[in-house]
Formats: sequence, structure tokens, C-alpha cells
Amino acid sequence: MNEHSERAEDGPDELVKTVAALTADEIEPAKRRQLLARLVGQARARGISDLFKPRAALRWMVDTVAEIAPHVPVRDLATLRRHFPGLTDEELADRLVRNASRATAGVGAAGGGASAVQWTVTPSLLSAPVLLAAETVAVVAVELKLTGELHEVYGVPLPRGGTERTIALVQAWASQRGVNPMMPGVGVGAVLGTAARNELRDTLLKRFGRNLTTLGPFLTGAAVASYLNRRATRTLADHLRADLRRQRPGLPGVPPAPPALPGSS
Repeated sequence: MNEHSERAEDGPDELVKTVAALTADEIEPAKRRQLLARLVGQARARGISDLFKPRAALRWMVDTVAEIAPHVPVRDLATLRRHFPGLTDEELADRLVRNASRATAGVGAAGGGASAVQWTVTPSLLSAPVLLAAETVAVVAVELKLTGELHEVYGVPLPRGGTERTIALVQAWASQRGVNPMMPGVGVGAVLGTAARNELRDTLLKRFGRNLTTLGPFLTGAAVASYLNRRATRTLADHLRADLRRQRPGLPGVPPAPPALPGSS
């Protein structure tokens, strides 16, 4: 019975549920640490025990992000209006960015706090790369949710189809640009095409490298990881919002782009 329960908890559906839970707006620190620890356990259950190999780490992260992306709980505009009544579009976007930044900062603090404890015992550092990979996936999930919801707020919703939506969401996150509704779907027919997977891989590599700060000794790892995650999420949001405003002319309070000067290139 216990063996069955452990298998169920480590199954693919349970991993998706764990990551989705980590994207919630408000989570107590203890609960976030518990969820992150569960994600680490689920990664290990998939045979991911030696993530010191960069290729293995990247392959696992790319595959996991591609797996969880269709299930990230992106709220539509009507749901967002119910959850945050009385806000203008810009105020709503501000609230979403604030919540997501707090969530990614919390993941960094949780991961940094865990590794700070492990740092005092050398053999336990063998588990650190798995923790970093899990933390990276959790942060990406929060930012994918933010990416989708900012598209809703600015009137540029993602495609509704599963494969198209997944591709659009991942590419918008990786490129930090809004989805162009006038462009046909790219890579439809595959979960993620080669170009999309390469872009995802390159972006994840940068994030994974940044998350190495989590391994700082004692609580400095938690503090630095929290700060860097918050800053990166806000930077992503700033780029996305600027691009989404350009795709939505006439947004109240946002002046239209100036016309190009004659003869300018």
C-alpha cells in the first residue's frame, strides 16, 4: 500500500500537480518548501540522480517544462476580473507581476534555505543539482502562468488549442515577447518543434546558471536566489508588457507609437 502510494505520488500527473501548486499566488513558506522537496523527490523517481552532467540537467528541464506547460493554470480575463475586482488593466497587470515576483522569490528562498542546510554536510551536496533543476522548473512554471495571464489582460489571448497554446506560451516566455496573433502557428503537429526546443533550452541554461547562487553558504544562498528570481521575473514582465502594449493600440493611458520618419530605415 505504501509502495503504491509512493508510485502514485511520483507519477507524471502528480509532478504536474506539484508544479501547478507552486504557481499559486499565496503560499506559506513552509508549504512552498514542502512542494519543492516533493518536486525534487519526483525528479529523482524519474531516474534523475546525476544532474552534475549539464546535458542531463538541460534535457530533464526541457522535457519537464514541455510536459507541464499545457497544464499551467492560466486564468482567463473573466476569472482574473473575479479574483481582482475593480482594477484597471494596468493595475491588474501590476498585481499579477507583484504576485508572480513574490512567488519566484519564494521559490528561490525555499531552495536556497534547503541547500544552506545541506551545505554543512558535504555528501548531501550530491543532491544540490537536482534541487537547482527543480527550482528552475518551478520558477519557469510561475513565469509561464504570468506570461499567459498578461496576454489575457492586454487582449492578446493565447491560442486555445493544446499544442498551439503550448508552443505559443513557451515561445513567448523564452523570447520575452507577446504572441503575434497575425502569424500562423509554428511547429503545429509536434509538442515543441526543434527551434522552440532550442530556444527553450538556451533560456533554461541561463536560468539554471543563475540559480547556482542558491548554493551560496548559509542563508546568503536564499537571499541572493530570492532577489535574483524576483528581478528576473519583473524584467520578463516589463519586456512582455511593452510588447503587448504595442500589439494593442489605443490602450488607455498608453500613447500610440510615433510614426516613422520619412527616409528612416
